[in-house]
Amino acid sequence: MDRKTYKTSETVDFVVVGSGASGGIMARELARAGNSVVVMEQGPRLAPHEFEHDELKYPQLSGITNNPATNPQSFRRDPQQKAQTARGRNPLTYARVVGGSSAHFNANFWRLHEIDFIEGSRFGSIEGASLVDWPITYAELEPYYTKVEWEVGVSGLAGASPFDPWRSKPYPMPPLPVKSSGVLFERGARKLGLHPFPAPLAINSMFYKNRPPCAQCGLCGGFGCEVMAKSSSVWTVIPEAEATGRCEVRSESYVFRIGMSAAGRATGVHYFDRDRKEQFQKARAVVVCANGAETPKLLLNSATNAFPDGLANSSGKVGRYLMFNKGGGAMARFEHPLNEYKGANVTRILHDFYDSDPKRGFYGGGGFDARSGGPLTWGQSVPEGTPTWGPKFKEYLESYTYWMNCSGHGTSLAQETNRVDIDPELKDAWGVPAIRVTYKDHPDDVKHAKWQVERAVEIMDAAGAVQINPGDVGEASGGVHLLGTCRMGNNADSSVIDKYHRTHDVRNLFLCDGSSMVTSGRGQPTQTIEALAFRAADFIARFARANEI
Repeated sequence: MDRKTYKTSETVDFVVVGSGASGGIMARELARAGNSVVVMEQGPRLAPHEFEHDELKYPQLSGITNNPATNPQSFRRDPQQKAQTARGRNPLTYARVVGGSSAHFNANFWRLHEIDFIEGSRFGSIEGASLVDWPITYAELEPYYTKVEWEVGVSGLAGASPFDPWRSKPYPMPPLPVKSSGVLFERGARKLGLHPFPAPLAINSMFYKNRPPCAQCGLCGGFGCEVMAKSSSVWTVIPEAEATGRCEVRSESYVFRIGMSAAGRATGVHYFDRDRKEQFQKARAVVVCANGAETPKLLLNSATNAFPDGLANSSGKVGRYLMFNKGGGAMARFEHPLNEYKGANVTRILHDFYDSDPKRGFYGGGGFDARSGGPLTWGQSVPEGTPTWGPKFKEYLESYTYWMNCSGHGTSLAQETNRVDIDPELKDAWGVPAIRVTYKDHPDDVKHAKWQVERAVEIMDAAGAVQINPGDVGEASGGVHLLGTCRMGNNADSSVIDKYHRTHDVRNLFLCDGSSMVTSGRGQPTQTIEALAFRAADFIARFARANEI
């Protein structure tokens, strides 16, 4: 297929910054609505066969993720500290490739529940945190959750969990086959009176929209899908956007500043092309879908005389309220081999503990799933007390197939001091001021994670594990769920965007990704990010038709 291209001198209707879970959807919806669209993506565009299952290159050496050697970040726990430049892996990790982190996600697709949108009203204030209601409800987002499942492709079993929120339509595909870990997890959970159910996954369990079912390769999390069974934007909505003839995906194009007019309107984006030459793409409007790290970074680096603290930042909230999703779990060894190196990473989950319960003595809720990691990751994660050489180490390595993980995924409270801002000294390989991360877990997040460890141990014990290693709960030093840094709200003094994802300060500048989220949800945010993108695109297209941008 010949792909549409635009000249930088042409003024397109929309520039979309980022091609991931939200950016791909935004591009498709705006192009289908008749608009000209250019999608800017920092990283390269890879064909299916170019993705690799290299456990050293991808998780350890930044194969397709932001590399600290070229995209450095600094980290500190307290605003009074001097941030230290990260080594080995950046604290905020995301894919740098067409498809964004949807190319390498685990593909767990949980909807938020009704409670997630009204926790401020339900629980009131929590010391040290900003727990507030969303400006939208589950009912408003439900049609778009359904649209994600049917347009992008999700496997699951509607009604399998008594705790699921209501839905207007079942899943389009049945669940993927259960793995050994799922069987054992389900056995232990049911003995305790819990309600495990098939995991909803953005992975094909059958042929769907001309893409094949999962090949059961065993390496999903952190890796691209060579058979295109994973419902990543690079295989789903991006080709559909391009098929309109009105959308160009411009890979290896690093946007570093949003252009602004004297009248306070966005005029396009400044970016480096693949030869690191500075370019400017004109646009009538800009939609930033760059993730919860890069979106605030771009706004802050786009400061002007009229916006000295960064674009859309009259509230001072750009970059604040960073959330990761805190969780705790346990590793368990069983009598017989589980062969967890095969199949999708997760096949069974439970949501019995989804809601926060004041009886626990702290805020926090979440879910559990059964999963495993790759063999190289296993070999590098040697438990304390295990020899790292010799026969005992060999026995540990060879025991890999007998182990599984019961993982808890939970909430992180929004705190104003947890933030993304710009390091005053550090710059990346392009000379762009780099991200500085300030983050410290709220005490309730730590208490909840430790509580989850206890529940995971109980489930694995009930499942018949012969050895259980409870997980350590330490202070977070980074994450991959990058949420809340440009939160939505009705009040321009306390939020960055309105409920339609328009920035309060700049009429033709929109933001939509994990940064939009007001609370963290319970551990798996991607389906919500995609539902928000479908909803935002719907409204933005209406504004464009009505000449209200």
